[in-house]
Amino acid sequence: MSDNLRKLAEERADAKIKFYKNFKVYIIVNAFLAVINAIFTPHFWWVLFPVFFWGIGVFVDFLKAFVFNDKFDTDSYREQKIQEEMEKLRK
Repeated sequence: MSDNLRKLAEERADAKIKFYKNFKVYIIVNAFLAVINAIFTPHFWWVLFPVFFWGIGVFVDFLKAFVFNDKFDTDSYREQKIQEEMEKLRK
């Protein structure tokens, strides 16, 4: 049990670290792109495209790290789903 608990804690910590790294790069790169956009093409804000689409990926990382980390990563959830499928097959 202790090994499983450690493995789960490591996975959660890794997900949070991944989110923070990706978010930092997202902010820095998009700020740089916004400056370039403002200097060279102020009439068309093309920077909104990478901000939006890359932002979707960062948001998904956030959800994985902070919102859905408990529900789907546990052995009890897996066992619950197995039982549900077995009940469906019995009918």
